[in-house]
Amino acid sequence: MQIHSFALHQYEEVVDLWQRAGLQLSRSDTVEGLQQKLERDPELFLVAKSESGKIVGAVMGSYDGRRGWVNHLAVDPDYQGQDLGSRLMQELETRLSTLGCEKINLLIEPSNSRVQAFYGRLGFTADELIFMEKWIEPAKSAKKGV
Repeated sequence: MQIHSFALHQYEEVVDLWQRAGLQLSRSDTVEGLQQKLERDPELFLVAKSESGKIVGAVMGSYDGRRGWVNHLAVDPDYQGQDLGSRLMQELETRLSTLGCEKINLLIEPSNSRVQAFYGRLGFTADELIFMEKWIEPAKSAKKGV
């Protein structure tokens, strides 16, 4: 397996992987949304390729200057149980540490609660929080990069 940074031309293959792995995608998981993510911290969006060159794992991380975040960790169902998720997470953690990150957060959708034990083995602990969100429309100047 080779782990390297995601490139936008891999978008369709990564979205297909996310869907096969059962992840719930949001309206920000568009080509445009991921392009914006790459403009901020491209080194934190990783893909794992098999020997044949097929993308079989991916993790999208981010860093806001205080906390690191894990988004969309997925491993192809045919490759699960081979430590690939742990390897992707270790590489992401190394890259976050290099940036000065001291704490990594992640959220688990209730429909994906089976992964809680996996993250527990990696040292993550549950925290009692109330999560709230609000979708807003970006200003027209933000869409154009102004």
